[in-house]
Amino acid sequence: MTSSPTPSSSPAGAPGHPRSPLRRLTARGRDEAHRVASPLELFFDLCFVVAVAQAGIQLVHAVAEGHAGEGILNYAMVFFAIWWAWMNFTWFASAYDNDDALYRVVTLVQIAGVLVLAAGISRAFEDHDFTVVWLGYVVMRLAMAAQWLRAARSAEGRARAAALRYAVGVLLCLVGWVGLVLLPEPARPWWFLVMAIVELCVPIYAERASMTPWHPHHIAERYGLFTIIVLGETIAASTVAVKSGVDENDALGELLPITVGGLLIVFSAWWIYFVVPIHGHLRSSRQAFVWGYGHYLIFASGAAIGAGLEVAVEQAVGKAHISTLSASAAVTLPTALYLLTVWALHSRHFKTGIAEQLMLPTAALLVICCTFLGDWAVLAAGIVSALTVAIGETLTARMAVGRRAARATTPTA
Repeated sequence: MTSSPTPSSSPAGAPGHPRSPLRRLTARGRDEAHRVASPLELFFDLCFVVAVAQAGIQLVHAVAEGHAGEGILNYAMVFFAIWWAWMNFTWFASAYDNDDALYRVVTLVQIAGVLVLAAGISRAFEDHDFTVVWLGYVVMRLAMAAQWLRAARSAEGRARAAALRYAVGVLLCLVGWVGLVLLPEPARPWWFLVMAIVELCVPIYAERASMTPWHPHHIAERYGLFTIIVLGETIAASTVAVKSGVDENDALGELLPITVGGLLIVFSAWWIYFVVPIHGHLRSSRQAFVWGYGHYLIFASGAAIGAGLEVAVEQAVGKAHISTLSASAAVTLPTALYLLTVWALHSRHFKTGIAEQLMLPTAALLVICCTFLGDWAVLAAGIVSALTVAIGETLTARMAVGRRAARATTPTA
């Protein structure tokens, strides 16, 4: 996940190379022109969102039944497995994707693993049985280790050492994750925390041997695409919930504020994320790690907004056994977290002046305050989000006009 010198030779998987079923898995160039997500990567993302959707559904059930703490904990654990497997593949593919037959097959095995994981999410939430989730994770991670071993076979020197470190780290962590199945239930959250930290340390350790040649623009696009898919899943889930509420309870009046507010939140979430060209910021190893790891919160909170909207709908039609305050918090808290993390990872690097820098943190605080507005909480949070976009665009435009005026009045030499 860090920068490296660009290989002088064109990689075997680059466009324009003669295709063959099997090719060496060598590093691609960081300056490769017109590097975009491949159809296989798009398919990979789509299948992973199936697991995200299942985690969201179970979070809705847990919160609606009054078990928010337990539901959030299980959601965080399951979502980490989904996100970590997705992220590891994404950075590996950016550096080594040669799109040959073996690479495709191993990637499809990873997709099969996430589908197995998705099948076990309901059991993990309801029965605290993580066996199927663990099996799916094992399939995904064994496939990832195989990719790294293949890359090591084609590499030399420090690059080979880094690939081997990745492979060994992945395999050792798989052994550690057995504890999530075998340990007593009260010990599992603590063991999860330990293993999550160990997993996060594997890339940091491996990249000390050699820097992986990922492509900044490609990585930014891949993260952006997954953000779009997560937000799209949020809209789809909340739409189904509203439709069910209207069909079964004829509660259009009660659901209209939630519907409008939810759309404003999601539309604003999309706008705020894509308002800056983040790929230009990804230059150093520290920036890459902080940015890449921080997206756990962006993805998890973005998906949780959809779950929160479903909870708000169920509470409005009398299906959820929770208060209006709790249902409102299920929407406003993940929305506030999303705004703060996008500001921390994206926006603050491109904002100038106190007013611009304080826009998103202030909006997050106001969204939290909206929690206490009863039936109008979601609509109010949506209005705050939309106003944040409008005011932010206005401030940016005024700053641009001011800079142009300053340049126009500056005497030339």
